[in-house]
Amino acid sequence: MMRSRFGLLAIVALAAMALDQWTKWLTLVHIPEHRPIPVIPGFFDLVNVRNRGAAFGFLNRSDIEWQFWLFLGATVAAVVAIVALIRSMRRPDGRLVLGLGLVLGGALGNLADRVRFRAVIDFLDFYIGSWHWPAFNVADMAICLGALLACLSLWRQPREEGPRKGTQA
Repeated sequence: MMRSRFGLLAIVALAAMALDQWTKWLTLVHIPEHRPIPVIPGFFDLVNVRNRGAAFGFLNRSDIEWQFWLFLGATVAAVVAIVALIRSMRRPDGRLVLGLGLVLGGALGNLADRVRFRAVIDFLDFYIGSWHWPAFNVADMAICLGALLACLSLWRQPREEGPRKGTQA
Protein backbone atom coordinates (compact mmCIF):
# COMPACT_ATOMS: atom_id res chain seq x y z
CA MET A 1 0.00 0.00 0.00
CA MET A 2 2.81 2.42 0.95
CA ARG A 3 4.67 1.64 -2.29
CA SER A 4 1.66 2.50 -4.45
CA ARG A 5 1.40 5.92 -2.79
CA PHE A 6 5.04 6.72 -3.43
CA GLY A 7 4.83 5.19 -6.91
CA LEU A 8 1.94 7.46 -7.87
CA LEU A 9 3.67 10.43 -6.26
CA ALA A 10 6.87 9.73 -8.22
CA ILE A 11 5.08 9.18 -11.56
CA VAL A 12 3.06 12.41 -11.26
CA ALA A 13 6.06 14.43 -10.05
CA LEU A 14 8.32 13.14 -12.82
CA ALA A 15 5.66 13.74 -15.48
CA ALA A 16 5.06 17.32 -14.29
CA MET A 17 8.79 18.02 -14.10
CA ALA A 18 9.43 16.48 -17.54
CA LEU A 19 6.64 18.51 -19.18
CA ASP A 20 7.91 21.65 -17.47
CA GLN A 21 11.52 21.12 -18.56
CA TRP A 22 10.50 20.20 -22.13
CA THR A 23 8.40 23.38 -22.52
CA LYS A 24 11.25 25.47 -21.10
CA TRP A 25 13.68 23.84 -23.54
CA LEU A 26 11.30 24.73 -26.39
CA THR A 27 11.22 28.29 -25.07
CA LEU A 28 15.03 28.54 -24.97
CA VAL A 29 15.36 27.13 -28.48
CA HIS A 30 12.56 29.02 -30.24
CA ILE A 31 11.91 32.30 -28.42
CA PRO A 32 14.55 35.03 -28.23
CA GLU A 33 14.98 36.43 -24.74
CA HIS A 34 12.76 39.48 -24.04
CA ARG A 35 11.19 39.36 -27.55
CA PRO A 36 7.50 38.44 -27.15
CA ILE A 37 5.70 36.37 -29.75
CA PRO A 38 2.02 37.41 -29.90
CA VAL A 39 -0.38 34.44 -29.84
CA ILE A 40 -3.60 36.35 -29.13
CA PRO A 41 -2.75 40.03 -29.71
CA GLY A 42 -3.74 42.19 -26.77
CA PHE A 43 -4.15 39.18 -24.47
CA PHE A 44 -1.48 36.44 -24.65
CA ASP A 45 2.18 36.27 -25.74
CA LEU A 46 4.88 33.66 -25.52
CA VAL A 47 7.98 35.19 -23.95
CA ASN A 48 11.41 34.11 -22.75
CA VAL A 49 12.12 35.81 -19.44
CA ARG A 50 14.11 34.93 -16.32
CA ASN A 51 12.71 35.21 -12.82
CA ARG A 52 15.25 35.13 -10.00
CA GLY A 53 12.44 35.45 -7.48
CA ALA A 54 9.34 33.46 -6.64
CA ALA A 55 5.70 33.60 -7.65
CA PHE A 56 4.52 36.94 -9.02
CA GLY A 57 8.10 38.19 -9.19
CA PHE A 58 8.56 38.26 -5.40
CA LEU A 59 12.28 38.93 -4.75
CA ASN A 60 13.01 39.08 -8.49
CA ARG A 61 16.09 41.26 -8.13
CA SER A 62 19.46 40.89 -9.79
CA ASP A 63 21.28 42.85 -7.08
CA ILE A 64 20.87 40.12 -4.43
CA GLU A 65 22.06 36.52 -4.44
CA TRP A 66 20.62 35.12 -1.20
CA GLN A 67 17.18 34.48 -2.70
CA PHE A 68 18.66 31.44 -4.53
CA TRP A 69 19.49 29.85 -1.17
CA LEU A 70 16.12 30.82 0.30
CA PHE A 71 14.22 29.15 -2.56
CA LEU A 72 16.54 26.14 -2.50
CA GLY A 73 15.80 25.69 1.21
CA ALA A 74 12.07 26.19 0.65
CA THR A 75 12.07 23.51 -2.06
CA VAL A 76 13.93 21.04 0.15
CA ALA A 77 11.48 21.76 3.00
CA ALA A 78 8.53 21.23 0.65
CA VAL A 79 9.92 17.88 -0.54
CA VAL A 80 10.43 16.72 3.06
CA ALA A 81 6.93 17.88 4.05
CA ILE A 82 5.29 16.14 1.07
CA VAL A 83 7.09 12.85 1.73
CA ALA A 84 6.21 13.04 5.44
CA LEU A 85 2.55 13.76 4.65
CA ILE A 86 2.31 10.87 2.18
CA ARG A 87 4.02 8.58 4.65
CA SER A 88 1.65 9.55 7.48
CA MET A 89 -1.54 8.89 5.50
CA ARG A 90 -3.66 6.18 7.10
CA ARG A 91 -5.75 5.55 4.02
CA PRO A 92 -4.45 6.39 0.55
CA ASP A 93 -6.26 9.27 -1.08
CA GLY A 94 -5.52 9.36 -4.79
CA ARG A 95 -6.56 13.00 -5.16
CA LEU A 96 -4.24 14.10 -2.38
CA VAL A 97 -1.33 12.06 -3.75
CA LEU A 98 -1.99 13.43 -7.25
CA GLY A 99 -2.09 17.00 -5.94
CA LEU A 100 1.08 16.60 -3.90
CA GLY A 101 2.79 14.94 -6.88
CA LEU A 102 1.99 17.98 -9.02
CA VAL A 103 3.32 20.32 -6.33
CA LEU A 104 6.47 18.22 -6.01
CA GLY A 105 7.04 18.04 -9.78
CA GLY A 106 6.53 21.78 -10.18
CA ALA A 107 8.87 22.58 -7.31
CA LEU A 108 11.55 20.29 -8.72
CA GLY A 109 11.11 21.74 -12.23
CA ASN A 110 11.70 25.25 -10.98
CA LEU A 111 14.57 24.04 -8.79
CA ALA A 112 16.28 22.53 -11.85
CA ASP A 113 16.16 25.98 -13.48
CA ARG A 114 17.50 27.69 -10.38
CA VAL A 115 20.44 25.30 -10.19
CA ARG A 116 21.25 25.62 -13.92
CA PHE A 117 20.50 29.30 -14.54
CA ARG A 118 20.16 30.87 -11.06
CA ALA A 119 16.69 31.89 -12.30
CA VAL A 120 13.45 30.28 -13.44
CA ILE A 121 12.44 30.42 -17.11
CA ASP A 122 8.94 31.86 -17.55
CA PHE A 123 7.22 31.96 -20.92
CA LEU A 124 3.44 32.41 -20.60
CA ASP A 125 2.41 36.08 -20.54
CA PHE A 126 -1.24 37.08 -20.21
CA TYR A 127 -2.20 40.75 -20.29
CA ILE A 128 -4.88 43.30 -21.08
CA GLY A 129 -3.60 46.61 -22.35
CA SER A 130 -0.61 47.58 -20.23
CA TRP A 131 -1.66 45.34 -17.31
CA HIS A 132 0.34 42.08 -17.31
CA TRP A 133 -0.19 39.04 -15.13
CA PRO A 134 3.33 37.98 -14.09
CA ALA A 135 4.79 35.55 -16.64
CA PHE A 136 4.71 31.93 -15.50
CA ASN A 137 5.49 28.39 -16.65
CA VAL A 138 4.23 24.78 -16.50
CA ALA A 139 5.85 24.20 -13.10
CA ASP A 140 3.89 27.13 -11.68
CA MET A 141 0.66 25.70 -13.12
CA ALA A 142 1.45 22.27 -11.64
CA ILE A 143 2.08 23.80 -8.21
CA CYS A 144 -1.18 25.80 -8.28
CA LEU A 145 -3.31 22.92 -9.61
CA GLY A 146 -1.68 20.48 -7.19
CA ALA A 147 -2.26 22.76 -4.21
CA LEU A 148 -5.90 23.16 -5.25
CA LEU A 149 -6.37 19.38 -5.56
CA ALA A 150 -4.67 18.77 -2.21
CA CYS A 151 -6.82 21.40 -0.48
CA LEU A 152 -10.02 19.99 -2.02
CA SER A 153 -9.02 16.50 -0.98
CA LEU A 154 -8.30 17.55 2.60
CA TRP A 155 -11.49 19.61 2.74
CA ARG A 156 -13.65 16.72 1.49
CA GLN A 157 -12.24 14.13 3.87
CA PRO A 158 -14.68 13.05 6.54
CA ARG A 159 -13.70 14.11 10.03
CA GLU A 160 -12.55 11.38 12.33
CA GLU A 161 -14.83 10.96 15.31
CA GLY A 162 -13.14 11.34 18.64
CA PRO A 163 -13.93 12.65 22.06
CA ARG A 164 -15.60 16.01 22.03
CA LYS A 165 -14.31 18.94 24.00
CA GLY A 166 -15.40 18.72 27.59
CA THR A 167 -16.17 14.99 27.51
CA GLN A 168 -14.28 11.98 28.72
CA ALA A 169 -12.80 9.56 26.19
